[in-house]
Amino acid sequence: MPSERERRFAGPRRGQLIFALIMVGLALLLLALIGEQTAWVQKTKLFAQPRFWPAVAIGGMVLLGGLHLYKLPWRRISRNDLREVKRWGQVLEFAGWFMGYVLLVPLIGYLPVTLVFMPLLSWRMGYRRPFMLWTSAAFAVAVVLLFKAFLSVKIPGALLYEYLPGPLRTFFILYL
Repeated sequence: MPSERERRFAGPRRGQLIFALIMVGLALLLLALIGEQTAWVQKTKLFAQPRFWPAVAIGGMVLLGGLHLYKLPWRRISRNDLREVKRWGQVLEFAGWFMGYVLLVPLIGYLPVTLVFMPLLSWRMGYRRPFMLWTSAAFAVAVVLLFKAFLSVKIPGALLYEYLPGPLRTFFILYL
């Protein structure tokens, strides 16, 4: 049975307690590490100290996050909170796709990795018709040509290109 204070709360409830706990925890971690990450310079004015303004900002994060936790009208985690955290976690999937792409480009090459990832991401996003998959592959080729050939963006050659014969290797490194 919700209390009177919980019923009067006007804002959205889902995920707030977990978010506040995470933010206060991260702020406390930053505050604990501030001595290692910043310096205190002797014979320097207080406001010019390299540690002063970061300490003010992180101290404010701890204080205001703690006040937010104190003012929340509930102290227990519900199923709605866990559903909300799951939705936050779904965003990390695409960060994983990006990190995989970034890690594979120096090994396999810009064009092959882009040609694989574009249709895979199109499939993941729900575009599963052959026309859309071929369109995404064509777009991948257009992106590589635009960046490498026309804009001359310097993207390192892949480790795989080292096994190609001389002139073909040079062409792949410069244009693909």
